[in-house]
Amino acid sequence: MIFPKVLITGAGGFVGEALVFRLLLDKKFSPVAAVRGSTRLQGLCPVAVFDLANTIALPDLSDVQVVIHAAARVHVMNETAIDALAEFRKINLEGTLRLAQHAANSGVKRFIFISTIKVNGESTTPGIPFKADDVPAPLDPYAISKYEAEEALKQLGNSTGMEIVIIRPPLVYGPGVKGNFLTLLCWLDRGIPLPLGVIDNQRSLVAIGNLVDLVVVCINHPRAAGNTFLVSDGEDLSTTQLLRSLGSALGKRARLLPVPKWLLKMAAASMGKQMVARRLCESLQVDISKNRELLGWTPPINIDRTIRQTAVHYLEKQTK
Repeated sequence: MIFPKVLITGAGGFVGEALVFRLLLDKKFSPVAAVRGSTRLQGLCPVAVFDLANTIALPDLSDVQVVIHAAARVHVMNETAIDALAEFRKINLEGTLRLAQHAANSGVKRFIFISTIKVNGESTTPGIPFKADDVPAPLDPYAISKYEAEEALKQLGNSTGMEIVIIRPPLVYGPGVKGNFLTLLCWLDRGIPLPLGVIDNQRSLVAIGNLVDLVVVCINHPRAAGNTFLVSDGEDLSTTQLLRSLGSALGKRARLLPVPKWLLKMAAASMGKQMVARRLCESLQVDISKNRELLGWTPPINIDRTIRQTAVHYLEKQTK
């Protein structure tokens, strides 16, 4: 039996690697991992060297039916580029479109683009979640570059017939997570007091397993073609609830101080950390009903389970 050949860009990253392992486990697809450098996937599946910044070299897409594009220049907390938007566009817009045009020319049937919920905006009013078909409102250079890539891909799909699927995840977490989520784990593990004891917002997150599961469904589901999907765990938490859950999973009592949101935001503004305070204090909810209605998809993994797995993985790493 010949299985569909699927190329995954960014396969050395958190999301891309998880996708490759899932496809290998499913044994229904033939994954090809596209990475910039060394990878532990070597020997497990074919590996292609690919860098979005390279304007000449492109991966071999012979017999590839689907491209899952997870590689990107991600959100930079301490941006140093003079023209940040131009730098994001080079990778997230121009690099993506170059790859997608190559895919269309090579006969790839479907191109799945991992975008970001930031295309919708930065925050929501509690109880009024973002929907997949809302008017986009990207604010920062990263989000703008991703939105522009989405629009360019749609135009390319219309002109070539290659099917475009767009998925916008919020914060992705799970075993091996890095970035701000890992920082929170470290602080909680060390018992550092955090001024986040009375944050009553609502945030949608997505476990890496749930995101990967939706992407796999979108590989060959006929109704996924030409659509944009939001994704989450289907249940929302406040920042305070999340920290308490993480602390419990670590076997630690989260030391959370009851600092009012207004005071926290004022202190953050004085240090130039308004965006950090915004993510910690404001709500960002997503509506995933479209996934159920079009694809019959609901999140298969419980949020508590992934929080426990994330904490266990973190603690195991600390003992090595």
